[in-house]
Amino acid sequence: MSEHAIDPAKAELTATAYHEAGHAVMAMAVGRPIEKVNVTPRKMLTGGTRLGICHLQSGRSKSSKDWIDETVLVLFAGMIAEARYTGKYCRQGAAEDLRAIKRLLVHRASDERQLERAQQRLLAKAEHLLEDTGHALAIEWIARELIERGSVSGKAVRHFFDLALKQSS
Repeated sequence: MSEHAIDPAKAELTATAYHEAGHAVMAMAVGRPIEKVNVTPRKMLTGGTRLGICHLQSGRSKSSKDWIDETVLVLFAGMIAEARYTGKYCRQGAAEDLRAIKRLLVHRASDERQLERAQQRLLAKAEHLLEDTGHALAIEWIARELIERGSVSGKAVRHFFDLALKQSS
């Protein structure tokens, strides 16, 4: 019997940890520093519950040639990293990220087909970036730390990211 069947609460925490770690690693990969990542459930103003969050540092990113594409990569990375743990995309769990992606890309597309192509292109790019051994290792380490502690500082995220890249090279 798998771990998922034995303890659904632990499986959900682990999936959330991988999701948030994916956001953090992609943010670091595109030059956006992290303030903090946590997987402590919190109530949202809309009445729902947010299972985790990755806080980016404001105003400290490298200048980028395409801020929208980089933001979309960070948003997709959570769902991708979670899928590496669960074995499938959880679009329901990533619904807020997917809505944000659509809001960012809708003004670039002249029709629904063009929007879909842009989303597929950036999803494929995010998948490719997260296949990197160093990025995958950083996600693993950050997720484990989130499961154990509930939150990880931006400094610790940077440490795990740099160490994983160094170890994989």
